Amino acid sequence: MSTAPEPEQREPRPALVFDDPLDQQSSDDTDRGWGERPAGDSAADLKRFLDEKPPHHI
Repeated sequence: MSTAPEPEQREPRPALVFDDPLDQQSSDDTDRGWGERPAGDSAADLKRFLDEKPPHHI
C-alpha cells in the first residue's frame, strides 16, 4: 500500500480590491509628501547641506 504525498500548503492570494483609488489619500495630499523633514539638530542640517551642495558651489 502506497501513501499519497501530503498536499502542499499554499499561501493565500491577496484579495482583489475594487475600491475607487481616488477616494484614498496619497502622500502628495499631505504636507509630509512635499519634502518636509522632521526637526533635527543643526549638525545634521549642516551635513545635509554639504552632502547636497552642487559641485560648482564649493
